[in-house]
Amino acid sequence: MQNRVGRRLGGVALLLALAIPSAALAHVERTSYWPDPAPDKSVTPAAGGAVPKARSLASALDRSARGDTRVVCQSDSLDRAARSIRSAHANGYRLRPTAALTKISAASADRLLDINRELFSRCRYHDIQPAVTASGNNDRVVIMPGVYTEPASRAVPSLPPECDKYRGTSDHGTGAVSYEYQFRCPNAVNLVALIGRALGPGKDPESSVMGRPDPHGIPNLGRCIRCNVQIEGSGATPDDVVLDAGRVASGNGGPIESKKDVGLRADRADGFVLRNMTIRHAAEHDFYALETDGYLLDRVKFFYAGEYGTLTFTSDHGVTKNCEAAGNGDSGLYPGGAPDTGASRDTHFYPQARLNQLITHCDSHHNNLGYSGTMGNATHVVENNFYDNTTGIATDSFYAGGHPGYPQDSAVFERNRIYSNNFNIYAPGSDVVSSVPVPIGVGILIAGGNDDQVKSNYIFDNWRRGTMLIAVPDVLSCAPSVDGTAPPCTPQSVASVSNRDRYFGNVMGRTPAGKPLPNGVDFWWDEFPTNQGNCWYNNIGSDGTTTITSDPPPPPVPGTSIPKFLPEDCAAPTNVGVGDPVKESMLVSCAASIEGGVYDGSTCDWFQMPAKPGTTAAVRQEARNEQTAQQLAGTIPLNPFCNLIGGTGGTLTCDPFKQR
Repeated sequence: MQNRVGRRLGGVALLLALAIPSAALAHVERTSYWPDPAPDKSVTPAAGGAVPKARSLASALDRSARGDTRVVCQSDSLDRAARSIRSAHANGYRLRPTAALTKISAASADRLLDINRELFSRCRYHDIQPAVTASGNNDRVVIMPGVYTEPASRAVPSLPPECDKYRGTSDHGTGAVSYEYQFRCPNAVNLVALIGRALGPGKDPESSVMGRPDPHGIPNLGRCIRCNVQIEGSGATPDDVVLDAGRVASGNGGPIESKKDVGLRADRADGFVLRNMTIRHAAEHDFYALETDGYLLDRVKFFYAGEYGTLTFTSDHGVTKNCEAAGNGDSGLYPGGAPDTGASRDTHFYPQARLNQLITHCDSHHNNLGYSGTMGNATHVVENNFYDNTTGIATDSFYAGGHPGYPQDSAVFERNRIYSNNFNIYAPGSDVVSSVPVPIGVGILIAGGNDDQVKSNYIFDNWRRGTMLIAVPDVLSCAPSVDGTAPPCTPQSVASVSNRDRYFGNVMGRTPAGKPLPNGVDFWWDEFPTNQGNCWYNNIGSDGTTTITSDPPPPPVPGTSIPKFLPEDCAAPTNVGVGDPVKESMLVSCAASIEGGVYDGSTCDWFQMPAKPGTTAAVRQEARNEQTAQQLAGTIPLNPFCNLIGGTGGTLTCDPFKQR
């Protein structure tokens, strides 16, 4: 949907772009901007400027509380609620697969049932969209247990011709659906749409794939009309209320058979809260927040979307917690185009460095990617579980246009459990369709990121690599395209990205319980020439000591940085990549394979199911791959594929993925 027109990387970088999410989009998105980080005081309480606080379910019954409450129900909602509440008391439930079993007390069960009885008596809506449309600032929509398919929204054709007059050109391309499009035709692409602001008084600035305005601040911004809105389920668990954009009979699995691109969209909806429900089966994104300042997603589940379980794009002051994401074709969790509030920030717009979005206590599993963040700047990913994905985590500076904030920087990944990401999504019969090719068996992948931190995580049982760091050479961003449409730009250096990334305090190849479960190799670095300041230190290996596995190998003297060894001294002048043509040859071969749409495991190890580490099969497989890489070295041209529009902070476009 972001029409992240693709990442085609040249050379070593080429591949990584592929690990970044990019997918075939049903429509072209508008040029997006970062919200003003200050609160909007035209509404009371002020909207944005901070993460909103959730209001209790019981307070929805208080007629003196701020805002109006609209209740949505089905004929059997109260019966469903009673059954769920009884089960939550008698048997308990798990908020996510790795969470502890929770049982509610008898008193809590009685209170929750009483609340649902009163809500049922006040129910006036049977679909969610009409209740959302009728809402205003500070209002609430409480949804009682049931599966909601929104038949009226489904009946709206996708991209109907009467709405074409609201389409235009953006940094994604022509035919973009504008904010006015979403305002006037909310269900053309969305099953449920929360449109937070009125239309602005003026005209939106012009932009195109050749250039865009400064992303700091949303131009032509209208007044709040649905800010500080809370949408929540009234059941005992998030499983009780389901918004389904596709095939209901598939349950929380596939096939998805989507009827709408987006399940629930929150657009410029500052101060938005979503709690205690499940969204599934959207063609693109189950949940999509765009240009929203202040959001809270709590006790939520996102299943089997064609691209993202949750996409929070160009949004600020956000928290996603207590969540589950599974079966998504791109990634379970995706904070893309995030505000540049880190090392590369504009200090006039963001005076203080800060992390702008938090993801915590979530399980993201059985996706193409557990987490992905193209221009995922200054995000904080802490205390989550990423497992059974093809790749666990990827963040990068490659994307298909429309992502402000180049290059990606300042993300923090800490105290997560990143393990067993060996899901072969390419296998015949896979129940998940990959929307972007990524390597099988990788824990965490950084492509072209600066100043990222990977610290204090447990990273184990990823059969190819625990972590990967790959460069994005500047020349790729500035090379002219064959059709002459590339804008001029000047490389800042050989490689101004993939620098100063730090990996420390991690436990590699070992479970939290102390059981050795090795990665294929703990740390892998492409050693791209001139990349500097990257360092790996104070990590623990599978045997419980500081012995880790890496490529290049650890330095002969601990704590030093020596060319052709894994750097441990972050500030040493010798901490500079010197290149590795064999590594680059395999990456370029993979890029060629991806560009051709042929995922050949014999020439690109990304698409080869890795053997279990420590086995004879793994040794043989590694030897074959090394031999293949040696044979490929120097045989594939490193053609430039990408172009940077507008310099630092601008948009990078990569030819091979333009139609993705």
